[in-house]
Amino acid sequence: MTSAILQLHAFSTIFMTGVIWFVQVVHYPLNAKVGEGHFSAFHKTHTSRTGWIVAPPMIIELFCSVLLVISPPKEISAEHALLGFVLVVLIWITTVVFSVPCHRRLSKGFDANVLRKLTWTNWLRTALWSARSFLALYFINRCNLP
Repeated sequence: MTSAILQLHAFSTIFMTGVIWFVQVVHYPLNAKVGEGHFSAFHKTHTSRTGWIVAPPMIIELFCSVLLVISPPKEISAEHALLGFVLVVLIWITTVVFSVPCHRRLSKGFDANVLRKLTWTNWLRTALWSARSFLALYFINRCNLP
């Protein structure tokens, strides 16, 4: 059971790291190129489609992180498991505090300042998920999993 949790944890974390890097480097910068006349429809479609892609792995990642804190494998220290959980909590906090309000404002129409804030603050999530990916790979390595 523990190996399945570690593998699911690593998959969801690494998947989200790939998504966040794509969003940060490709997708958010392209938002400014959509044009004000089409931006609201584009943004509405973006947020609804993105939600279906990111919600399941984010929930799985959180759930697995909780399980690893409650019952870490003997090869992983409780401190490392807790660090992983803290990073997940920070991702969720930055999402709620920065990303969600920016997306709410952008849903009303294009605003270059809000888009800049969204892109800048998203670097926090990008860094946090990147750190989580290294930690998830460390867990897999410590437990000698494929």
